[in-house]
This record gives sequence, structure tokens and C-alpha cells, in this order.
Amino acid sequence: MRVCAIKRFVGVLVVTGLCIFLQGCGLVFDAVELIHPLTSDELATICTRGRVRVGISVEPFRPFIFPAMYTDEGIRVTGLDIELIQEVANALTAHCGSSTPIVPTLHVTRFPDLFLKMAEGQLDLFVSSISGTVPGTRPAGLWFSAPYLRDDGLAAIVKNPEIAERVRATFQKYAGKWDTLAAVQEAFAGLTVAVQKGRSAHLYSQANLKQIRLVVCDSLPAAIEAKDQNIDIIFSKHLIAEYVTKRVWHEWQPLTRPDGAPLFLTRDDLSIVTNDAHRRLQWLLNNLLFRLEESGRLAQMRHRWIDEEYAPTRRATTEGLPLEVTQVPDHYDQGQCRFAEEARRK
Repeated sequence: MRVCAIKRFVGVLVVTGLCIFLQGCGLVFDAVELIHPLTSDELATICTRGRVRVGISVEPFRPFIFPAMYTDEGIRVTGLDIELIQEVANALTAHCGSSTPIVPTLHVTRFPDLFLKMAEGQLDLFVSSISGTVPGTRPAGLWFSAPYLRDDGLAAIVKNPEIAERVRATFQKYAGKWDTLAAVQEAFAGLTVAVQKGRSAHLYSQANLKQIRLVVCDSLPAAIEAKDQNIDIIFSKHLIAEYVTKRVWHEWQPLTRPDGAPLFLTRDDLSIVTNDAHRRLQWLLNNLLFRLEESGRLAQMRHRWIDEEYAPTRRATTEGLPLEVTQVPDHYDQGQCRFAEEARRK
């Protein structure tokens, strides 16, 4: 062992000496890494640690992530994304070859902070019904997996039937061209539209809808409960909007096209996010998603959470993942809504 250590030390001294002849000692750092790598394989680190650090959003995105629930087994969180996290943990356990399962530990945080925590190395991955196909959602240094759910997209819900009829009437004027950006811009012009901060609805509205009164909310529940902004429309993922209007907030309804079909403003594929440098973990995730898709397991998961009738509390009790008690108060604080101009000043 002493001989190996001496050889490594001598090698570093030799490479450091080359700094005299090289422009920029960053080259020396790269050379030293080749002789003695300073970081280990991320999968080996997870195996040694015995747990995988997974970020999820504090905001509930039913049916992907439900609010934390008090059960006889303690505080649990459940949903399609949570079941997917369990599949990831099972794949890691198989990879590590240990008799002790790899435990997924949930780091619950505000959605925009998931990106920050990943950049700071506090997470191995995060899952929160996010799409890598939306412009502005792929910060440098992050990687998005193959989709685990395809053909979701941006939709709109409305509470006032008169507003719904006004939007549909505008689309009707375009005679088969309701899906053009011009039709969408005219249909929503002058309306007060709520979006969740940092999500695809927020980015879409900023880029495309200059004639709306934009309200930026910390969460979808905050938009539903907002009183001061007189919100006409809420933009959200189609599957989330469909779920909450059918089972939670019955006074709100999805907007539809003139032919009665669901209204989509965009199409999104949902992915798992990890560090761009973690190639081995990326391969594990994509291989897992391929196997889940080919075996029909992903289709089964989507059916269980999107189409079936069920009691979320019962599923949280039997299959949910635990949360720390200290995270629960923040989980139930769904934040506030502000007009976009006010939000930019803060």
C-alpha cells in the first residue's frame, strides 16, 4: 500500500511540474484526475450509501404526487411518481447486488428549488411530472430521461360558464384553425390567467400570451383558493387538470375545443431528471424505463393512477413512502398568488 501511495504522489509531482510548460493549470487538474480520480461512480456511491436521494415537489400534482397524508403507518405520500420512484429503488437494489434494499429518501421542496438542489449535489434525481420538451425547462447541467408518460400537455380549467363559452366562441370563428397561436391568443386576450411559478404553464404564458393578465401562484391549490385576483382561467398539465376537476374541485371544468374534445395548448412527455454528468445512473434509468414500457408495467401504473377509482389515503397507507415530520408543515402551506408584475418585483 505504501508503494502505491508513493507512486501516486510522485505522479502528481511530475504532472504539477508540467504546469511550467502548459497554459492554464486546469489542464494539470484534468491530468491529476486521470492518475487518481477525485470522484467515484455515482452508482457506487448510492450502493455504499444504501439510499437514493430523490426530490419531489412540495406542491401536490394529483395524480402524480398527492398531498402528504396521516396514516396508521405514519405520514405517507403517494401517486404515480411515487410508484415510479419505488421502481427506481428496486432497480438500484438489483444493480448493487446487496441483500439490503436501497431506500428512496424523499427530499420535499418547492418545485423551482428542485433544480437548485440538484445543481448543489443534494439530490441524485427528482421526479415531479416535469417535461424536458418545454423550452426553458432544461437548465445547463441537468439531464432528462426517456419519457415515462407520453402525450400529456398544457390544458386550461375554468369556473365561469360564460368565460368558457366566450373562449369556445372565439375558437369557433377560426373554422378549423382553432389550434393556431393567433386563435389561442385571441381566445384568452383580456382574461386573468393563473399559472404555477416555474412550471411549463408559466413559461408558455410568458412566451406566447402578451394580452392576458398573468397571475403567478406558488401552487395549483393556491390558484384555486385565490380571492383577490378574480382568476378566470388556470393553466396546468392536462392529466392534473382532468383529475382535480373530476375528483377534487368540481366547480372547475376543463376547457374543450369547439368539437368537445379536450383542449391542448402544448404536448409534453414527462421524464426523470438527474445530473448531466451521471452517465451510469442515466443508463440505469433509461434501461429501467425501457423494460417497464416493454413489459406493460408503465401502462399498468398509468391506468392505476389516472383511470381507476381509488382512495388515495388507502394507497398511501399500503404503498406510500414516508416523509419526515419536519417537512409536513411546509407541505401544507401552498403559498400565495401575485400578478406577474408584482411577482417580478419580489
